[in-house]
Amino acid sequence: MARVGGRNLAMSWFAGVVCAGVVAGLIWLSLPMMPVLAAFAGDTLRSIFP
Repeated sequence: MARVGGRNLAMSWFAGVVCAGVVAGLIWLSLPMMPVLAAFAGDTLRSIFP
């Protein structure tokens, strides 16, 4: 994508690193919710399939 006319390679790398950092930060913030999500999914599956 950086080789498309009018795009700067350094700027595209910087934008890619920033986007990867934002995604990593969002995943880090969502990690405490995983046990709650697993319990919810387990309870839902147990209620659907007796």
